[in-house]
Amino acid sequence: MGKGSSLRSTIAVSLTNYLDAGAIVAGASGLTLWQNYLGLSEVHLGWLNFISANCLGAAIGAIIGGFLADKYGRKFIYTYNLLVYMTGVLLVMCSINFPMLLAGFLVTGISVGIGVPASWTYISESSEIYNRGRNICISQMSWGFGPMIILLLGMFFAPGGYLFGWVESIGHAIGGATLDGPALNVFSSRVVFFSLFVVAFVAWNLQRKLDESGEWKASREAAKAKGEDTGLLHAFKVLFSNRIAIKTVCFLATIYLTWNLVASVMGFFQPHIYETAGGLSNEYANMLSCVGWVIVVAITFNLSFFIDRLPHKLFYVLGLLAALATWVVIIVGVNGMGSLWAFSILWGINGGLSVQIFYALWGSELFPAKFRAGAQGLMFFIVRGLSAVWGL
Repeated sequence: MGKGSSLRSTIAVSLTNYLDAGAIVAGASGLTLWQNYLGLSEVHLGWLNFISANCLGAAIGAIIGGFLADKYGRKFIYTYNLLVYMTGVLLVMCSINFPMLLAGFLVTGISVGIGVPASWTYISESSEIYNRGRNICISQMSWGFGPMIILLLGMFFAPGGYLFGWVESIGHAIGGATLDGPALNVFSSRVVFFSLFVVAFVAWNLQRKLDESGEWKASREAAKAKGEDTGLLHAFKVLFSNRIAIKTVCFLATIYLTWNLVASVMGFFQPHIYETAGGLSNEYANMLSCVGWVIVVAITFNLSFFIDRLPHKLFYVLGLLAALATWVVIIVGVNGMGSLWAFSILWGINGGLSVQIFYALWGSELFPAKFRAGAQGLMFFIVRGLSAVWGL
């Protein structure tokens, strides 16, 4: 695949990461609004996090999607999965009670999980060896762009925000001229989720036109020529009978888990924490969170120029140092806006040098094509599943 072709396919597939992180942060940015509208307790909020794209929903989807991608191909996922995502987002947009909101978060989360293993695998398989790290970074930038744009929209559409008057007009047009209070305010979150619906529709049209992975097709044809079983159970058997593969799964799942336990809480609860613990307005909390994601995108963009040229360990260690510095701020104590800003900036640097970049890159390089997506899905299932329990 040519350089331009691999870049185009990377951008198309990277929209999956935008929708993944965007779904998490869209829920987070409007969490207080939904809480006020539906009268939710902190337990309810914990359950929303538990079954969302942040945790269990994505975990369930990943174990399904990984092995479907190995069985039927990466293109199979791109042809149908985002239709599920749009259904979930539509449920959230139209929610009028907690069960409906919960179902929307779950369906969206399952779709996110189905798409992620195929996404990272496809990017690796369609990239030139000297651009693989760059393309993974582009995908990770999309993961940063999602929250950044969603938080900007959340800030503008929030009650008191620059565009809340437009949200009020939509709310009154749909709910009647007498609509006010929490029932009106929550329309700002509905509009944000509508933006995800639009992006998902565009992404679906781009991704379903992609060519199948050449490496997957070659692996599939070789297996058929040898008369090998290509079923789901056989894929599990092959994966768990390979000692090197088992060690690789354990290593990658461990490093990703230690990062994701924190990232899952931050991704879903960061604006809510700023509002409740920091006493910030919904608009200001979204703005402060957005600054962190701007830094994530900037750092990852610069990393993309060097990751294929310099040792991965260098950037991995720098990311760990940034993470440690972030939590030093918490240990010392957050006692004002200066501390909140320092925390947000350091968190952005850590996110820009994210463990997730190396997990996606190494996970693609260390497994053969015949069970690459399945292994990615299994690890994602373990990590997001444990993060779900942690988030409760």
